Amino acid sequence: MDTQDELAFVDGWYNFMLVSAIVCVVMAVVVFLVYHLKVSLIRTYKDKHDYVNAREIKWVNWVFVFLGISVACVINLYGKDEIGGPGIAFFVRFFFSISGATLIIYIASLILKYYYPTPLHKKLRKFRYAPRTSSAGNKMKLLSEDEEDVHLNEGMQAEENIFSIDYDVWIDEKTQEVRIEKYQGHLISLQCNNCGFYTMKVQREEIVERTEDGAPKELLKHYQCSYCKNVRATQFSISHKEQEDYKHVKPKYRKSSKNIELIKIDLHSALGGKKSFEFQSIEEVQKFLNEFDFDKVS
Repeated sequence: MDTQDELAFVDGWYNFMLVSAIVCVVMAVVVFLVYHLKVSLIRTYKDKHDYVNAREIKWVNWVFVFLGISVACVINLYGKDEIGGPGIAFFVRFFFSISGATLIIYIASLILKYYYPTPLHKKLRKFRYAPRTSSAGNKMKLLSEDEEDVHLNEGMQAEENIFSIDYDVWIDEKTQEVRIEKYQGHLISLQCNNCGFYTMKVQREEIVERTEDGAPKELLKHYQCSYCKNVRATQFSISHKEQEDYKHVKPKYRKSSKNIELIKIDLHSALGGKKSFEFQSIEEVQKFLNEFDFDKVS
């Protein structure tokens, strides 16, 4: 390749990298704006919650992919006049550009996997507990865990008892309109007590105690953090209340404890034993403490 061909190649490559860098930056901005536009066009908070929960990390990941490619293009623009044609220096620069893009995309994936679930969790909570309006235009009230059981069928209550599904019940106290919203249970991703990230997930479940008729009574769930690999096990009592048990219960409308995400109790015995328990409400804690016997749980 003569000098003239080398100059033509360098100019063509430089222009291609410059245009590619600009296009990738524009694409990153477009993806970011399109995603937020789609979210803003969703009418209900429940639908916003579900869409953001399922799609936001994927959309943000594409933003970082385009930014990583644009950085690779910018690196290829460095030292145009000094490096010249497709020699060793040219391919070294090309290698560094690929490495730079890979590093950015990899770091972004780590951020999205381990750090981003925490702010995303806070955003989802805002959507979930944002005030609802009934079809009559009245402000609806979010029922507590005890109050909502009246409006849940037997299957729904069973799902909540093992924390696989969580139901929110909103009611218009003027018209008695009821709205039931379904969410994935807290066990999808809990906050790790060791690293603080919402990366603690259930690995396996086992029934550790049964009633006399063979029905499951106590459920033990084993968790592991996907980030720091910290492990823990939590035991849950499985309720056997039937729908008829709630038939004559009058709902009590009181202030929701929605800001309580989880209540944890660590118990230490004089002999060095230790047990950790987690609860979803203050009522569960009070019931546990009233019936507590360390020897039975050791």
